[in-house]
Amino acid sequence: MEKNSATNRIVILISGNGTNLQSIINARSVGELNAEIVAVISDRRNVFGLERAKLAGIPTITLEHTQFGHRDEFDLTLAKTVAKFNPTLILLSGFMRVLGNKFLRHFQRNIINIHPSLLPKYKGLKTHQRAIEAGDSFAGATVHFVNEYLDAGPCILQAKVKIGPDENCESLAKRVLKMEHIIFPLAVQWFCDRRLALKNGIAIFDGIPLPKMGQQFKNSSSILYS
Repeated sequence: MEKNSATNRIVILISGNGTNLQSIINARSVGELNAEIVAVISDRRNVFGLERAKLAGIPTITLEHTQFGHRDEFDLTLAKTVAKFNPTLILLSGFMRVLGNKFLRHFQRNIINIHPSLLPKYKGLKTHQRAIEAGDSFAGATVHFVNEYLDAGPCILQAKVKIGPDENCESLAKRVLKMEHIIFPLAVQWFCDRRLALKNGIAIFDGIPLPKMGQQFKNSSSILYS
């Protein structure tokens, strides 16, 4: 499919180190992402993700959620701040806040998150520990659209990582993170190329509804299969 000539404008929300933010910055710098990163916004001060953005020449803003008396107040301020940049797409890259309706009603079809589990398994935190304790054969990561429920929006793309017999949370997290850095920019480029969209609550890729768990990324040969 031919790329859309219009400039895609991305705002990225972070809360911490920003390695997935870096994967998006890197993809753009080598010409693999047809987009401009117009702002990085953090809900925490002095996180390294802000330094990554500054080094890349990207404007940064900090909105500390602890400075707001109510969640709705934070969501509304965040929405107004993001809207100033007129984004095509909003990315949650380790953003540790659940977005409320006051934010979502502005941008609901244009928000994508990366989550370190094979959704719908293990929403929320401690995903690697939960996968190991459950005796799962595989862990992984999921790129998905965002809705009002925690890690519950339509899945776009998943990558699996086999859990070894002596696996621990730290080793598994490192291996999953490597896959996150591959599938996150890929899904973002699909959106920017107008191959991916959210319509009536369903993720659509090349005009066809995606499976419940999204498209599956095949690690061994770096191709996609359904």
